[in-house]
Amino acid sequence: MAHILTLTLNPALDLTVRLPRLEPGAVNRSETLLTHAAGKGVNVAQVLADLGHHLSVGGFLGAANPEAFDALIASRGFGDAFIRVPGETRSNIKIAEQDGQVTDINAPGPLVSEQAQKDLLNMIAIIGPGFDAVVVAGSLPRGVSPQWFQAMLQQLKDLGLKVALDTSGEALRAGLQAGPWLVKPNTEELAEVLGNPTDAINQLHQQGVEHVVVSDGAAGVTWYSSGATLHATPPTVEVASTVGAGDSLLAGMLHGLLSGDTPEHTLRRATAIAAMAVTQIGFGISDDAQLARLESGVQIRTLTEQ
Repeated sequence: MAHILTLTLNPALDLTVRLPRLEPGAVNRSETLLTHAAGKGVNVAQVLADLGHHLSVGGFLGAANPEAFDALIASRGFGDAFIRVPGETRSNIKIAEQDGQVTDINAPGPLVSEQAQKDLLNMIAIIGPGFDAVVVAGSLPRGVSPQWFQAMLQQLKDLGLKVALDTSGEALRAGLQAGPWLVKPNTEELAEVLGNPTDAINQLHQQGVEHVVVSDGAAGVTWYSSGATLHATPPTVEVASTVGAGDSLLAGMLHGLLSGDTPEHTLRRATAIAAMAVTQIGFGISDDAQLARLESGVQIRTLTEQ
């Protein structure tokens, strides 16, 4: 299996509140309150670990409240490549209603100094050659510019790593300039940055992006590669929370590509992993039999030949 590094520059403690329905302006009583060490790259790492890969996790972590992350890293056996910075890792509140709707309240995170940014780049230079691929996922913390972000991605590419990128807004705009190996925006994120979808895909391929995986919720996933354009329609499931679905999809795609699976099998399994994710609170593959059933319900079709 592959050795994979995930970088989450702005991780979070996810506080997920489950309730029947959110009533704004009223007293709401929750059914459950769960806390997870999270952030997009951390979420991806957990799914990849369940698929048998060797993981290290890194980025910037608040020194004032690392306990949940330290516990996750220890329990999962991850390599720890986080740079500790002053202050607290942010807390994000996820309000999950019974109908599957999720309301996010995301905090900004700690301020990351120039020295901490240099420390991360130095760590990447030292440990980077030991990995087969790197996932860079999530938002930018305060103090980190899109220009620095682009330079970091370029450094990862220069080390010979396959770079998978999942972010949005200005971070996505800057990151695309580095020509990552794979990008996984949703339809809204792609349109915001590049406009017309057809022109966007052509532009990305010209910039050296080999794989563009565009998620569109229950409508499915479209994978644009140099060979063909494939679309996957997921099976209908009972939604507990959509948090982590995109991260699970990315993990599944990376697994298939690095394992040399066929495109159809790669996309089918990745879509099934994402479908499983929305049926649960938390991250990871919890039931192999359920995953197999979901895979059998994924519909794959070829849209166009490239």
